Amino acid sequence: MRPSGAYLRVELGVALKNVIAIAAGIADGLGFGDSTKAALLTRGLAEMARLAERLGARPETLSGLAGIGDLIATATSRHSRNRRLGEAIGRGATLEDALAASPMVVEGVGTADAALALARKHAIEVPIIEQVHAILYERKSARAAMRELLARGLKPEASTLSRR
Repeated sequence: MRPSGAYLRVELGVALKNVIAIAAGIADGLGFGDSTKAALLTRGLAEMARLAERLGARPETLSGLAGIGDLIATATSRHSRNRRLGEAIGRGATLEDALAASPMVVEGVGTADAALALARKHAIEVPIIEQVHAILYERKSARAAMRELLARGLKPEASTLSRR
């Protein structure tokens, strides 16, 4: 049985935050500071909301525990598998080595691929997810990917779909 309604909205937040947590870990591994991580989390939440909303979620769903709460916990906790994997990659580990060092599944790796495919299918802009995907699947330099993200121009973080 496929989840629907509120369950689908919550599951989208739970899955997508893992990709943003990998990005936060990469920033940590590269030695970026708290302001950079705050920017990644803010922009990451906006990406999560844009994609989830296009897939049927209400924007406010990700404003609660299933979105921002879970994102903060996963992207900042030293216990987070996804953040730890990102940190290892930021410090120079390969994806294969970082995965081998984790005794548990790191969900964000597979989610990055699925999320990017969904975003492309629905023409949703997700630059953080794109860069994480490029690092994980295309062996793009973590430093180059972060540099591209940080060089992006400012845009409103709020979802534009809800204003249509």
